[in-house]
Amino acid sequence: MTQIRDRSLAPSGRQKIDWVRRNMPLLRGLESELRQSKPLRGKKLALSVHLEAKTAYLCQVLAAAGAELYVTGSNPLSTQDDVAAALAEQGMQVFAWHGAAPEEYERHIRCVLEPGPQLIVDDGGDLVSLLHRDYPQHIPHVIGGCEETTTGILRLRAMERAGKLRFPMIRVNDADCKHLFDNRYGTGQSVFDGIDRTTNLIVAGKTVVVAGYGWCGKGVAMRAKGLGANVVVTEVDPIKALEAHMDGFAVFSMEEAAKRGDLFITVTGCNDVITGGHFLCMKDGAVLCNAGHFDVEVNVRQLERLAVERKEMRRNIMGYLLPNGKWIHLLAEGRLVNLAAGDGHPAEIMDMSFAIQALSVCWLAQRAADEKWEAGGRLLAVPREIDLEVARRKLEALGCGIDALTAAQREYLYGNEQGGF
Repeated sequence: MTQIRDRSLAPSGRQKIDWVRRNMPLLRGLESELRQSKPLRGKKLALSVHLEAKTAYLCQVLAAAGAELYVTGSNPLSTQDDVAAALAEQGMQVFAWHGAAPEEYERHIRCVLEPGPQLIVDDGGDLVSLLHRDYPQHIPHVIGGCEETTTGILRLRAMERAGKLRFPMIRVNDADCKHLFDNRYGTGQSVFDGIDRTTNLIVAGKTVVVAGYGWCGKGVAMRAKGLGANVVVTEVDPIKALEAHMDGFAVFSMEEAAKRGDLFITVTGCNDVITGGHFLCMKDGAVLCNAGHFDVEVNVRQLERLAVERKEMRRNIMGYLLPNGKWIHLLAEGRLVNLAAGDGHPAEIMDMSFAIQALSVCWLAQRAADEKWEAGGRLLAVPREIDLEVARRKLEALGCGIDALTAAQREYLYGNEQGGF
């Protein structure tokens, strides 16, 4: 049965969900359509998501489509207990609470897997990984699933290469209407929302070091520049590093950047981006945070071993006094700062990402009904028609209009071998 912190918190959770619903027109439209067609009727669906208001509304939309939902969190510090209570109040099986210990977090994931899901929505790969490892008896019944994040897709690619992935997973993160907007504009804004809420410090005039210049890193660097910061980018990819330089940012190794930065934001998806030697080079009062999925980018264990004193400076800010007399401040335990110290991406941005999620899950369910469909254990792209449909719906919601190719223009672009002659 459901395992949540406090059912009495449900009214606050309902209020949060109602607010984001007002600002997510794509999901509202899908909710109405899917309630009529019920494409997920009778399907057990397991979700591991950042359990806050916007993902809760996605859960409601999938339930409206007929799914029987089993829900858990994908990060112990991003779960909001009032939102979990609100979903449980609606009859969903919810297993999550804020600040879950590692063993509790794993137990909650097991709780959503034990009923034997047919569809999966994962965020970071923990759900799929544990299912393959410990629940092989359920795998023959799994139709497939969706993965939301860059980190999760990297894990799935490794499984696919090793021949260990046993059912199809859709790469939601790679859809244009996801990474171009969610990763760039969503991460860019929500990271600084979380930093400002936690520190109440100005960004203008500071040197902000952004580790990683993928789509998320681009968004963070762009927002830091907009707030008046001097931005330094660190990278391991020479092409991305060159792109950052051409975009007007200083590019240094982390060894050099560690000496210059006032605020450090890791967003690489890799481990050990900031480690022992870097801490000792930093300015007194430097602030560190992470916007990658897992809490491994800043090596917190090394920081704790180096420190001669540890002190909570403010909620979600831990101070570490180093042997050289300098204080280093870490936000949100090195976990996702935009969710562990904030409310995550704006609702209007997640409206697109979650519309892709909902449509992709329904697409999988429809393919499974076709006896000729043999997906196997492989990664699938989001169908192009879903990406384009989400873009069209978003433009309509924004009151934007676009042109359409005439038959002659289409012939010129796609059917004219002579080009401009």
